Amino acid sequence: MLGALVGDIIGSFYEFHNVKATDFELFTPYSKYTDDSVMTLAVAKWLVEDNVHTIHYLITCMQELGRRHPNAGYGGHFDSWLYKENPQPYNSWGNGAGMRVSPVGLYAKTLDEALALAAITASVSHNNHEGVKGAQAIAASVFLCKEGKKKSEIKEYVEKTFGYDLDRRIADIRPNYWFDVSCQGSVPEAIIAFLEGNSFEEVIRLAVSLGGDSDTIGCMAGAIAACMYPIPEEIAEKCNSILTDDLREIKDKFCELI
Repeated sequence: MLGALVGDIIGSFYEFHNVKATDFELFTPYSKYTDDSVMTLAVAKWLVEDNVHTIHYLITCMQELGRRHPNAGYGGHFDSWLYKENPQPYNSWGNGAGMRVSPVGLYAKTLDEALALAAITASVSHNNHEGVKGAQAIAASVFLCKEGKKKSEIKEYVEKTFGYDLDRRIADIRPNYWFDVSCQGSVPEAIIAFLEGNSFEEVIRLAVSLGGDSDTIGCMAGAIAACMYPIPEEIAEKCNSILTDDLREIKDKFCELI
């Protein structure tokens, strides 16, 4: 799960300062965790503390942690959702569904369980078909990678199951790629960055180099990549130092569980 947090933190500065190259500074004085990390950890908290995996407790975890970190950069609709007494899904196809789902892929014992839990994590807010599909695609990729599947196998499964076009290269996508917060416009790109990279750092650099919603693309790509490649110790330590104590505690408890 640290891979998702690392991707978010490294991509955070470049979300509004897009870089269209891979030779950028991984960390700046303005690197920070965003809503991607907070909601990823809310899902992790739900999986650790609720063996029944109820929707009610998922919403509780998301609202409690979101309210505790109110300046993490939530979208307008989701920010409102965090403070409602009876929050309802609002048919979003945004990539918020994909960026928070990676703990599901790590936790699940079977692919079917990963898909089912992913659908739950999306449905509380991002219940549009594209939102659910994006969450399931990331969760499935994480699960399959965790299980030791080859990149070619992951690619084939995602293409056949979700209909994403993964026969593209980052260098070809990059010139005409701009800010796209939809699942359908960022989840495939994050998976392509994973497929193309040959180390954890390279995956993150490729993901961020696309531009656009770089923290979320980095978060999704990093979550998958960390199941195949080790995270360099200095990168992991830097990101751990940026997280707050409560976020680190949730991360550590989840890692102990899995």
